[in-house]
Amino acid sequence: MKVAIGFDHAGFPLKKVTLDAVRDAGHEPIDLGTNSADPVDFPDYSEKVGRAVQSGEAERGILVCGSGVGACIAANKMKGVFASICHDTYSAAQGVRHDDMNVLCLGGRVVGPELASALIKAFLEARYIGNEPGGERLARRVEKIHKMESGESIS
Repeated sequence: MKVAIGFDHAGFPLKKVTLDAVRDAGHEPIDLGTNSADPVDFPDYSEKVGRAVQSGEAERGILVCGSGVGACIAANKMKGVFASICHDTYSAAQGVRHDDMNVLCLGGRVVGPELASALIKAFLEARYIGNEPGGERLARRVEKIHKMESGESIS
């Protein structure tokens, strides 16, 4: 699968690790920058990754900023982008399996290279199971999120 990846300056130190982890998992990274540790604005990279996911250019995305929080907030403003910060492998996989998460957000100042690689592997190996037999409750919940995203009431 193609995976759009973006970093701000605080996430840049994990760039090589992230590219390598995506390739090692058998996937193709789409490098959307940044290309140095010079200060940049994280929303610019959240938008680039989000647009790649929205358009279908990439099936998933990975964003790395200082804490992961800002990139995650910005990415979730985009329709069809289900982003979450994950600093443990359970959440990185479970977010995909149960919640159809398509963008993993990491804190470059929070996780080190080994954990980042493990998180990326867990995220990329997981598959959404809401479409499988027994996954109806998961699909119902994700559909509610889509309705909220479109401005519809779910209550």
